[in-house]
Amino acid sequence: MKHATYSVRRGDTVEVSAGKDRGKRGKVLRVLAKKDRVLVEGVNFAKRHTRPSQKARQGGIVEKEMPLHVSNARLVCPRCSKPTRVGQRRDAAGNASRMCKACGEAIDAG
Repeated sequence: MKHATYSVRRGDTVEVSAGKDRGKRGKVLRVLAKKDRVLVEGVNFAKRHTRPSQKARQGGIVEKEMPLHVSNARLVCPRCSKPTRVGQRRDAAGNASRMCKACGEAIDAG
């Protein structure tokens, strides 16, 4: 099964467009392509009850970032700093790069 290539990549800044964390911005820590989800820094926390173990000597309730669906994370353009839809642009050599649909500038080259 072939999965879609996303307009959001690890290291990008995104803004959450839906859900309890709507409007928050954060850096993408991980892209889970097979599940269509992204893990965003400081967004979508869930409480996990853990037992004491070798890793966590102290048990208790731990807050952890959970992945959210890629459709709820909109890329923030580094040029105009607006959350935007992403287009594709090809140069003369045929290499594709991402393009901001708000300002028309290239987001990255390559």
